[in-house]
Amino acid sequence: MESANSSHPVIEGALAFAATAALLYFGNGLNPIWPLVWFAPLPVLWFALRSSWPGAALVAGLTWLAAGLNLWQYLHILGLPPAAWLGVIGPGAVVFALAVLLFRSLVLRDAPWTALISLPAAWVTFEYLRNLSWPHGTAGCLAYSQLRFLPFLQTASLTGPWGMDFVLLLLPAAIAIAFHLRRSAPRQSGQILAAALGTVAALLIFGAVRLAIPQPGPNVRVGLVAADKNTSPAGAATLQLTQQYADQAKYLAAGGAQAIVLPEKLGTITDPTLAATDQILQQLASQTGSTIVAGFDRETSAAAYNQARVYRPHAAVATYDKEHMLPPFELRFTPGTSLLLLHNASGTRGIAICKDMDFAGPSRKYGRARAGLMLVPAWDFNIDRVWHGHIAIMRGVADGFSIARAAKFGFLTVSDNRGRILAERRSDSAPFATLLALVPAGHSWTLFQALGDWFAWLVIALLGWAVLRMASRR
Repeated sequence: MESANSSHPVIEGALAFAATAALLYFGNGLNPIWPLVWFAPLPVLWFALRSSWPGAALVAGLTWLAAGLNLWQYLHILGLPPAAWLGVIGPGAVVFALAVLLFRSLVLRDAPWTALISLPAAWVTFEYLRNLSWPHGTAGCLAYSQLRFLPFLQTASLTGPWGMDFVLLLLPAAIAIAFHLRRSAPRQSGQILAAALGTVAALLIFGAVRLAIPQPGPNVRVGLVAADKNTSPAGAATLQLTQQYADQAKYLAAGGAQAIVLPEKLGTITDPTLAATDQILQQLASQTGSTIVAGFDRETSAAAYNQARVYRPHAAVATYDKEHMLPPFELRFTPGTSLLLLHNASGTRGIAICKDMDFAGPSRKYGRARAGLMLVPAWDFNIDRVWHGHIAIMRGVADGFSIARAAKFGFLTVSDNRGRILAERRSDSAPFATLLALVPAGHSWTLFQALGDWFAWLVIALLGWAVLRMASRR
């Protein structure tokens, strides 16, 4: 094998650091350039196989921290202290460094096939366990950098984001091992590279075939409307804004909208103003025959809820309480615990609110209930309109439903269950931005919806095997 020592470790370490940090900085984050992520870890992995273990760990950890600076301004705009940035990025830097060390150790101990799966297994284990306890769920997963790469995105229907994360790290790991073994074991080098390329090719073929199969119908015309206004206080201000939204929704209904989605937290509803607020939108629903979904802060004497209120023709108002809150801004709200399903001739529709779509759990339950269309009021922060606004798209691919998401300070977005954005408009494109689009509303069965996090558990087992393999080899 080639020597793990280099005559120019500082220069090579600096070059590896700069290359991987730059690729991750621009390839991941708020406005990702998706092809860059596929090769981002490669320079650090190449350096790790030529350096000492302290040098490999230092370069890997610092690289991840430097790449994470692409979130610095975002967290500052949210009003969070610098320590919050370190709390978000720091654990990933530590895990990346440890994963690189495990990869390095296995390659240098003549276990290249185990090394191949060790790096992606370590990272997926980290992201999965973080998702179980983190208040932001799956947000931050590398897989979200690939939302525009539609053939690869279809992998989410099999494994959720976990399989996508795995393959994103499998390919650079294979290239690094193949390059390292090219002289000492050329046949094994070719086999490892062929295995990784074959896995990627198989998934892309699957994705192309899935994209070519039409989503089940029927088609539903949806309308979305949003204005970049903060939550109105209870009383006249909320009633006035609700009426303004109703005026815009009336035009969408006249254009054939069967379902109309308004943003999250339009205004505040208290017990004295509940009937008057409901009357505005309930009357419109009954007059037009459209279903209207609107988000409000619902305050009672006992509790406060971030609530979606659903108005259907000649029916009682239905409500959905947001399950996952954005800390620290929404901690005063009581989380909801129940789904809201609407059954009609065009199929089953589900209701969720903004951050609920960052988590696999609620969406999987809606998928198992055969929801074909999700209606989602939301509120983004302008700077994250692409990143956070599009996270929901993966939920649709993984769990088999289309999504109509109306976000103030973000996008009005309609996507199908293949991840295609069928129509989109910025919420700041007009005082009241509107969008009318036709979307398939039939449900598609997916393996991920049926089996859940099966791949994550498989990967955890593979990581355990890799660690045992490393400990047993000298």
